[in-house]
Amino acid sequence: MTDTDAVILVGGLGTRLRPLTLSAPKPMLPTAGVPFLTHLVTRLRDAGVTHVVLGTSYRAEVFEEYFGDGSELGVELEYVVETEALGTGGGIRNVADTLRGDTTLVLNGDNLVGVDLAVLLAEHRERDADVTLTLTRVEDPRAFGCVPTDPDGRVTAFLEKSPEPVTDQINAGLYVFRRSVIDTIPAGRPVSVERETFPGLLAAGAAVYGHVHGGYWRDFGTPADFVAGSCDLVLGRAPSPAVAAPGESLVLPGAQVDAAASLTLGTTVGRDAVVAGGAEVAGSVVFDGAVVAAGAVVRRSVVGAGARIGADAVLEDVVVGDRATVGARVELLGGARVWPDAVLADGSIRFSTDG
Repeated sequence: MTDTDAVILVGGLGTRLRPLTLSAPKPMLPTAGVPFLTHLVTRLRDAGVTHVVLGTSYRAEVFEEYFGDGSELGVELEYVVETEALGTGGGIRNVADTLRGDTTLVLNGDNLVGVDLAVLLAEHRERDADVTLTLTRVEDPRAFGCVPTDPDGRVTAFLEKSPEPVTDQINAGLYVFRRSVIDTIPAGRPVSVERETFPGLLAAGAAVYGHVHGGYWRDFGTPADFVAGSCDLVLGRAPSPAVAAPGESLVLPGAQVDAAASLTLGTTVGRDAVVAGGAEVAGSVVFDGAVVAAGAVVRRSVVGAGARIGADAVLEDVVVGDRATVGARVELLGGARVWPDAVLADGSIRFSTDG
């Protein structure tokens, strides 16, 4: 689509995912075998959007070093760096000079929304909308900003976290902008689209519509969501052209998995990683070069690059940083986080943030 650009905002620090994001920006973390950003870019490509701008900040150089000009993924990538935090609206305005078409698709670099992008863009044009927001329905919208719409799909309000929500529709973090609207966003300062841009457009009578999407949606901002999202991609529950053959597990080239080991629930085992006999890895992500020793149990956890999990250790809902060592028979539960290069000695030690 030569009249459509895509902007992916990837400048966040990813503090909720530490220690994983100490070594890489959140959108570059290995997710179902590739950096998470790959899933977004390939979905854009398959929808016919081939000019993609990355709004970067934290560890900005990592993106271009890995993706280059984007040609290997079949797109043209450009990079714009934020020198100060500008918020979502400010980040969109900051890349305005790189945009070429009349329509701009904006994605948050830590959300995966299973909406059909081609259908979304077609609906935006048919309605002659100034902005279209992708909305998703959740069981409990109190922790989110609610976005009610009228029977024609036109947005009527933006309601920040309310104890008595009037709708179950929430902002899914994926937008389509008329190019000229982006130029109205103030430049050079932080701007929130939820608190300033969108309410201002409504007050001015702009055509702001919601596209209600009932399919997959996940914010990859926490360790639990990161692990669950990666597993959903492996299992085929979440859409991505970057996952060639969904299945119970994904083992990358160079990994060694003993025939007596168990890999289930969408587990990924990274390149040159080792999973020994009798080990059970369920619903987890094992990064490149990590080792899971015999008899170890790893459930709903992340094992960082080069980390070592000792024999008969138990990890449940845990993040182990790069190159860390968890000794034999150590038991880590309930959200424990082990920092990079830390060493937990062998022994019958139990640690749980749940007490």
